[in-house]
Amino acid sequence: MQTASDRSSIPGGYAGNTGALTVRDLFAASLVAADPSAFTARAVRLRLPANGTQARPTWIIALGKAAQTMARSAVQELVQRHETIAGGLVVAPTAGAVPHPALVSVAGDHPLPSERSLQAARALADLCDAVPRADRVLVLLSGGASSLVAAPVEGIEAGDLRTLCEILLHSGLDIGRVNAVRKRFLRWGAGRLAVQLAPARLELIVLSDVIGDNLAHIASGPCVPDGKSAVEVRRLLDETDLINLVPQPLVRYLDEVMRGERPETPKSDSPAFRSVGVPAVQGNGGVLNAGALRARALGFDPVVIVDAPVRGEAARAGSHIATAALALPRGAVTLWGGETTVTMGPCKAAGGRCQEMMLAAAIALANAGSSANGITLLAAGTDGRDGPTDAAGAIVDAGSASRMIDAGILPVSALQRHESYRALELSGCLLKTGLTGTNVGDVVIAMRA
Repeated sequence: MQTASDRSSIPGGYAGNTGALTVRDLFAASLVAADPSAFTARAVRLRLPANGTQARPTWIIALGKAAQTMARSAVQELVQRHETIAGGLVVAPTAGAVPHPALVSVAGDHPLPSERSLQAARALADLCDAVPRADRVLVLLSGGASSLVAAPVEGIEAGDLRTLCEILLHSGLDIGRVNAVRKRFLRWGAGRLAVQLAPARLELIVLSDVIGDNLAHIASGPCVPDGKSAVEVRRLLDETDLINLVPQPLVRYLDEVMRGERPETPKSDSPAFRSVGVPAVQGNGGVLNAGALRARALGFDPVVIVDAPVRGEAARAGSHIATAALALPRGAVTLWGGETTVTMGPCKAAGGRCQEMMLAAAIALANAGSSANGITLLAAGTDGRDGPTDAAGAIVDAGSASRMIDAGILPVSALQRHESYRALELSGCLLKTGLTGTNVGDVVIAMRA
């Protein structure tokens, strides 16, 4: 007989559950569409001059969870077309082999910055100093870049910046408000990278982990203007009661900007942005389309992609997903994209937003009784890492909560304490894919067999 601990080692959900295997298949199809290689190659080709045209030497700056894959694809395209690669920097969660001898690869940390992130930020500064202003720079961005090259602006200590990042991580704020605050204090956020490189020609190729693909939110907007003033950021901290948690040197810094004693972040009238080309962006929509296409190929009907993204508190979103699933007819699949939040409070338990969402959904399905039969739900991050854990997310069904109880876990108590990882692990519900090399937000799938 299989025990709960035995089941926890099975990737993709409870053993023997064909529904888990099916939604995992749909998620795998989504990940194929999220592969940044083909997207990056196509974007680079479109940004190269016509054959026979004298090209500027090209530099590559690749930052984020997909940095290594994107840099490799860009190098392949440039080499095939005999373009000159003058130099470059790749910053990812791990330092991999460089795809070209002119490039340097370093590692930063995510989701919280560290000394490695500071070193990566210094390496980026050195590269910016080396780029001739007549050259061209391919800036390849993907999710996680904010933390991977996190260093404070002048006048702020690295420890205070890390504290801010940790507060924001546990605040429950959506990504737009998190970045409005965070990039204000980041050396390379809020358009500052474009300012540092100007007037070199910048070509942005962006793998978006933000629903809506707002470039000001992705990677803290290193090459686009900051639309928020210090006054607005200060007001946001007041309205969310974070003002009493944020280190006081950061509050003083904002006050000094408002008094004109320190410079504002670069705005749309900065001449630096005249050298930034039209960006190429790939986001969550193509991933959902691929998952839906696979569902139709497997014979599911109807298959629906919900336009409204999943957002807000993860537990509330999980209950909403379960309710929507209960209304599905047999043979139906529904997909959502989005990114929820978890307001941790004093709790420091392991888990991620997708895991918390699925724990809440499992409870709702259990409460629905026999009407939840045939339903399987999946929520996972396309990067393969949900929060500070080794799981991409989780797969649950109507029996998941009872398996938690069999393993000695009270699901409602676990949800209240944000202990989603342990509850889902012991019930065999975790989805572990390993790092995928991409990052285009979260995918949620509801299926009724």
